[in-house]
Amino acid sequence: MKVSLIQTDIIWADKKANLTKIEIELAGITGKTDIAVLPEMFTTGFCTDRLELAETMEDETVQTLISWAKHYQLAIVGSFIARENDKIFNRAFFVKPDGEIHTADKRHLFSVGGEDKFFSPGDKRLMVNYGGFNICVLVCYDVRFPVWSRNVDNGYDLLIYAASFPHARMDAWDTLLKARAIENQAYVCGVNRIGVDGNNVAYSGHSVLRDFKGGEICGFDENEENVKTVEILKDPLVKFRDKYAFRKDADTFEIK
Repeated sequence: MKVSLIQTDIIWADKKANLTKIEIELAGITGKTDIAVLPEMFTTGFCTDRLELAETMEDETVQTLISWAKHYQLAIVGSFIARENDKIFNRAFFVKPDGEIHTADKRHLFSVGGEDKFFSPGDKRLMVNYGGFNICVLVCYDVRFPVWSRNVDNGYDLLIYAASFPHARMDAWDTLLKARAIENQAYVCGVNRIGVDGNNVAYSGHSVLRDFKGGEICGFDENEENVKTVEILKDPLVKFRDKYAFRKDADTFEIK
């Protein structure tokens, strides 16, 4: 399966401009990939206090994603600001080429940035089967919480994080993604934005796709605005898990 990482600058609070920008990138990888992965809150940037930017599932962002997936015949992954039943969520999505959409809301809200003041936390993980891979999609800050990210009995093969992870903490981002890959014996894809947002927070990317041993398959130069596509294979993953069946020795736990 081919995965495309779209590392881009996000225009602050400008949905239409960001949608236009991403469509150009998708058009350029048509027929060359199976999944396109976008950063967190790809239409707005990390606008935690701009509740007027929130959308329902029937509004422009979701309907555009569905249209793109069908037209360009690829799956699209990322997150956006969602509104549902008078609550606001940082909603992860996985849209399949037939237009079927799967969603789950970010579990761990970034209290340092005030996200918890306006957003409600999710209570489930986004799990999808696509292209012969079981895929789990989480959002940014979730990467810091290994219990929530834990691959129970090899439930997923590819773990994706859509992120807006600041440059000031890039060492943590790099280290955590590698750790998640090693401990979960899974491919891990982290897609982060670049640029400076409306709150003067700088981002430098460091998007990466790592294999099930933690090795880097695909990476980006710092502040590089680009799209990179890499192929991942299921067979080597299965063989490695069979040889090193660490899951048999794993602790059991319950998330409350």
